[in-house]
Amino acid sequence: MKRKLTQSIRAAVPALLFPLVAAGQAAPAGGTTPPPDQAEHVYKYEASVGLGYTSLNQVNQSRGGLEGVEIYVARDWGRFFGVLLDGGYYNHSFQTNPGSPVVDMAFAGPEIHANLYGPLSGYARGLLGGEHTGGESAYPNVSFAGGAGIGLQYTLRPRLLLRAGGDDIYSSFVLDPQHLGYSPHKRANARAEFAVVFRF
Repeated sequence: MKRKLTQSIRAAVPALLFPLVAAGQAAPAGGTTPPPDQAEHVYKYEASVGLGYTSLNQVNQSRGGLEGVEIYVARDWGRFFGVLLDGGYYNHSFQTNPGSPVVDMAFAGPEIHANLYGPLSGYARGLLGGEHTGGESAYPNVSFAGGAGIGLQYTLRPRLLLRAGGDDIYSSFVLDPQHLGYSPHKRANARAEFAVVFRF
């Protein structure tokens, strides 16, 4: 008799506790389950437009640089790596230069980037492409060009950032029109930008 009573008690305890466990797992009022935590949205593309500056070492007797506009589009793969297309058009002289020089640049290359602190992030990139210098006498006026650069980005909103950076761009132009491209001189042109970046 004692054994049957003990077994009955053992069977009754789980039966009494089961409704409590089931109630703890029931959906809240309204019949909907709470949404899972949503991860921060990851944007794969960036586009920017901003003010740019380039020195003008490829123009003999140049006393200053040029300012203009820079644009770029980038595609991210993962958290730290991206590929970019970069272009610039510079046509306003700070000081007197021979002729009326205008510089166009177009590049592509890889970029690595990482968060530094809070809304501040940094990047480093490599660039390969071409540079065209018009409005003065050098011929040919197009050169293979490339370089590297670094910069900082400040996040204002998830989609909107400010960017400040600089590049060192190497090119090779001729000394004067009579050499017809056979007597190049290599030059490094500093380039700087301040831009607004939009993520999408």
